[in-house]
Amino acid sequence: MDMRKGAKIAVGGVAVAMVGAAGLGAYNLVDAVADGTGTKSEAAPVRTGPPTGGEIDRAAHDFLAAWAAGDTEHAATLTDNASAASAALTGYRENAHVEKVTLEPGAATGAKVPFTVTAEIAYGKQRSTWKYASSLDVVRGRTSGKALVDWQPTVVHPELRTGGTLRTDAVQAPQVTALDRNGAVLDPKDHPSLAPVLPQLRKRFGEKAGGEPAVEVRAQGPDGGAGAGAGAGARTLHVVSKGKPGTLRTTLDADAQRAAEAAVAKRADASVVAVKPSTGEILAVANSKKTEFNPALQGQTAPGSTMKVVTAATLLEQGKAAPGKPLPCPKYATYGMRFHNVEESENPKATFAEDFAASCNTAFISLADDIPDNALAAEARDVFGLGLEWKTGIGSFDGSVPVDSGAGKAAAMIGQGRVQMSPLNMASVAATVRTGSFHQPYLVAPSVDDRELAQAARPLPAPVARDLRSMMRLTALSGTGARAMAGLGGDVGAKTGSAEVDNQAQPNGWFTAYRGDVAAAAVVPQGGHGGDSAGPIVAAVLRAG
Repeated sequence: MDMRKGAKIAVGGVAVAMVGAAGLGAYNLVDAVADGTGTKSEAAPVRTGPPTGGEIDRAAHDFLAAWAAGDTEHAATLTDNASAASAALTGYRENAHVEKVTLEPGAATGAKVPFTVTAEIAYGKQRSTWKYASSLDVVRGRTSGKALVDWQPTVVHPELRTGGTLRTDAVQAPQVTALDRNGAVLDPKDHPSLAPVLPQLRKRFGEKAGGEPAVEVRAQGPDGGAGAGAGAGARTLHVVSKGKPGTLRTTLDADAQRAAEAAVAKRADASVVAVKPSTGEILAVANSKKTEFNPALQGQTAPGSTMKVVTAATLLEQGKAAPGKPLPCPKYATYGMRFHNVEESENPKATFAEDFAASCNTAFISLADDIPDNALAAEARDVFGLGLEWKTGIGSFDGSVPVDSGAGKAAAMIGQGRVQMSPLNMASVAATVRTGSFHQPYLVAPSVDDRELAQAARPLPAPVARDLRSMMRLTALSGTGARAMAGLGGDVGAKTGSAEVDNQAQPNGWFTAYRGDVAAAAVVPQGGHGGDSAGPIVAAVLRAG
């Protein structure tokens, strides 16, 4: 029988082809041979020249049998580069997660022996059978004279290169079908501002939402690529599992989101956020500019006079002001530097509530010396929860009100200087006034991943909360927010802001307000007066809510 035709036998529980005239028994011969007297003869001289057909068959068979049996160290010794072969074959088992391999040799062509690989992949609970073809060449060892497998990474797989390895991994987080609070699917085609949000949700909550990641076998080079060339990307060789999407319910409201998208679309640059005051749930997030950066949640800019909500709370708590108490509004006020009002307006007979509704800078700054340097920062943190490392379920900024003195302290009181906020922060400020206590905003329920929400140290004192609501209502009905809030009935409150920025022709327009159990805030960079620019955006969202 001609064994070089490729007849198959079982070796170590796997199928290999018995090839070569010598047969299986011949593979166990020792290098030394008997001399007929029962003793061993002198070692034969080192053989030279190309391997014979029998040697090729035997070298291929022994190597493939050892590899299939999981004896990588022995298989490596049957090659001309044992260290490299050992590393590659060990990586095949450990990094590619090959639990079992069956190798079926074909008929040799000269020194080349083709073979078929059937690899059983086990990655977590994922299982897959991977079949592919490979080949090896047999050469004669230069020092030993033995027929050995010429080690090349391509023996393991034709796509593998020097220094590379095969890896089986979850290649990306599971897909997520995001739903709004009522179960409606949130498609970025309908809600373009969510395009940068949904990938974050996928990364953070894919598996927690019941999804399974895609698992692939990939060829990776020493530079992270499939080949030796710099910058080559990892190449997928086999898909173990395509994965399955999870379903994640968010706190967003599709109707409010649509209204927010439509409102910001009327501006070249605008951002808005809406939250539910009673819970902190984020109802809508929208930006005019569609980039990966999300200024509605991550923006860090001066909030202008919307910050006077926090400042007023500080002054009311410190007993330095009261809604009906006279507090003149002069054209100018000096505290470390000279400050003025919009259009240098004044009202020498104003009350504190009227100063708030008219957004008088100088009235607030006139009280800067009456409160400690750390009072505003403490109020922002302890009552409004600003700067407390919010865990919203998505990347967000949680506000910053540093302790300051002199002109910096005065500037902070009117939302300038080093104070930094996002629309999310200012929507939360309005929400805190509406309910009297801070509820950390979130877009995904904390129960999904057991995260702890930030907790403010204390609520607003009831009399202070009542006074703030009355002042914000006055602003919404007859103050700087009246035009934007016109037609919105019910329990309403508002505050406008205009934040001056260096080298900017127009200030950033801000607006924060609430209506019932919905609070919202918006910013329009270089929008000018907040009531005119950001106000209509907030009003549109409140109307939808």
